[in-house]
Amino acid sequence: MSQAKSASIMDSRILIPAVSAAFKKLNPRTLARNPVMFVVATVSALTTVLFLRDLITGRGNLGFSFQINLWLWFTVLFANFAEAVAEGRGKAQADSLRRARTETQAKLLTSNDGTGYRMVPGTSLKVGDVVLVEAGDIIPSDGEVVEGVASVNEAAITGESAPVIRESGGDRSAVTGGTQVLSDWIRVRITAAAGSTFLDRMISLVEGAERQKTPNEIALNILLAGMTLIFVLATATIPSFAVYAGGSIPIIMLVALFVTLIPTTIGALLSAIGIAGMDRLVRFNVLAMSGRAVEAAGDVDTLLLDKTGTITLGNRQATAFHPIRGVSEQELADAAQLASLADETPEGRSIVVLAKEKYAIRGREMASLKATFVPFTAQTRMSGVDVEGSSIRKGAVDAVLAYVGEGSTSMSGNAALALRINSDVVKQLQTIADEIARSGGTPLAVARDGRLLGVIQLKDIVKGGIRERFAELRRMGIRTVMITGDNPMTAAAIAAEAGVDDFLAQATPENKLTLIREEQAKGKLVAMCGDGTNDAPALAQADVGVAMNTGTVAAREAGNMVDLDSDPTKLIEIVEIGKQLLMTRGALTTFSIANDIAKYFAIIPAMFLTFYPQLSALNVMGLSSPQSAILSAIIFNALIIIALIPLSLKGVRYRPIGAGALLSRNLLIYGLGGIVVPFIGIKAIDMLITAAGLA
Repeated sequence: MSQAKSASIMDSRILIPAVSAAFKKLNPRTLARNPVMFVVATVSALTTVLFLRDLITGRGNLGFSFQINLWLWFTVLFANFAEAVAEGRGKAQADSLRRARTETQAKLLTSNDGTGYRMVPGTSLKVGDVVLVEAGDIIPSDGEVVEGVASVNEAAITGESAPVIRESGGDRSAVTGGTQVLSDWIRVRITAAAGSTFLDRMISLVEGAERQKTPNEIALNILLAGMTLIFVLATATIPSFAVYAGGSIPIIMLVALFVTLIPTTIGALLSAIGIAGMDRLVRFNVLAMSGRAVEAAGDVDTLLLDKTGTITLGNRQATAFHPIRGVSEQELADAAQLASLADETPEGRSIVVLAKEKYAIRGREMASLKATFVPFTAQTRMSGVDVEGSSIRKGAVDAVLAYVGEGSTSMSGNAALALRINSDVVKQLQTIADEIARSGGTPLAVARDGRLLGVIQLKDIVKGGIRERFAELRRMGIRTVMITGDNPMTAAAIAAEAGVDDFLAQATPENKLTLIREEQAKGKLVAMCGDGTNDAPALAQADVGVAMNTGTVAAREAGNMVDLDSDPTKLIEIVEIGKQLLMTRGALTTFSIANDIAKYFAIIPAMFLTFYPQLSALNVMGLSSPQSAILSAIIFNALIIIALIPLSLKGVRYRPIGAGALLSRNLLIYGLGGIVVPFIGIKAIDMLITAAGLA
């Protein structure tokens, strides 16, 4: 599933099955989904019947009629082929996923204490069943971990070999059927019935079997169908005109005129463009639940991004020690390191490393010191160590101040009085903490035996290059909003450093939902990402909700996209892919309409030259004869579809420019190109078929 493993469109494993699929798609019920190509197939069938009639009776120009029929059917087949190639990569990925969905046996728990179980087929599990999954076992179905912690190999889903940790509680409790437990054990409550698991949904979506047309696609189909109907009526009136003018036009000529008049190019490629847009996301390890979500991503106005893990690296790092007067940096660093030696959090490890690198203070063995580590709790908001009769604490500034203040009540006489009176120390500590917060850092106070030593500065490290990426989004007309639980002062500093347009500090689920609704009330499309149950309401409300695959079931169900790599920064790429889809459709529509205009100069003079000799002035291409002009236009009409398949699948290269500049660029490249290319192509084909004596 990884991008690196995606197959090329020139891969024989895709092209060969696509050829047979092109013929299978001649089924009228399949063709009926594409009005333009359905009409082309209908008139092709009509001309085929007329050719067979002429073949039996020996009338008409059989060679010319046969070639027209052949290329008309090629036009339909090439359109089917384009769609089949677009579906090819998805079907290859679906086959890979099916191989991962083996017939597994599940250990269904039968006792309340979780020790007894019986083996049952994974397909027989029901929602609410609890199963035991041990090292080496395949997780039989989607579920949530209710007990235990284990490393899980999700390569069958993400294509990444690195295992991930799954544990009960929190936002990393969801597991997916078909993945394998590598170590330890977990008890899993089943949340999806057989046939409706996440893996089943992935298979259906990447195959394109459940791909629904998007609003833009439907609107364009209606437009193309309307244009086709207009040209049907226009072509149907020509025989009456010909009779009135004292002649007749063969039906094969009328069909050729009709097929070149209607927008066959975009009609043939429209479905392939939509499928390819979703496929590009799949190859980027993002599963879009609908084409509508991909399109909405291309029109996003406001982008909401979590600070931690998206804008910053995700783990705060200790960057400096700030002692108060009378305390040396060495003393503060030594106490901070002692308090952090048993702290396995990224912040704790960074404090140990900073003390070692900056002050050459080496780590010590906690066991030899007979030290007792005091873990961090949400209630105390502190951690620390009791060692050799000394107590060291580090944590939130107000928590440490409260701890020191409470300690002072147990002191005797002058010591307690001195601490209460010396408010200058507290003010100094608070001033240092405020300065750190204003700079976007997080202050941790340190105290030893009731004595304040100073402050550790922790800093969220903003990802390299993120400011430039936000500037690029700004050029695209997208407003970025950082969402964080930090206080407004810290949030403002990080927002300024990262270059986002706005921020929401101390955010709650209700705050996120309110912000999204306010933006939507202004007529804007909103995208956001999340991984927790508390993000589910906002993910459901957003126009583009990207849920992390490592997140909870509630989050994955609420979003309309799932990022299999759980990388929130992909929101930026998702927006670019959505815009690329819209640009590709617009560019090829422009080319198709311009392309048809050029074809008129080839076929209209050839059709009506007998009635109006003055039309010879329109034969600017200098085509050899009316028959070669008509045949050349029909051949070009078919071949241009094949020529544009790579562009429709790969997509037009995205550039972050404004709508006006984009329109000018499309008109210049695809509008002008759509007029020039047919003149060159039709003339070249005319020269070849004339030289070969085919017309």
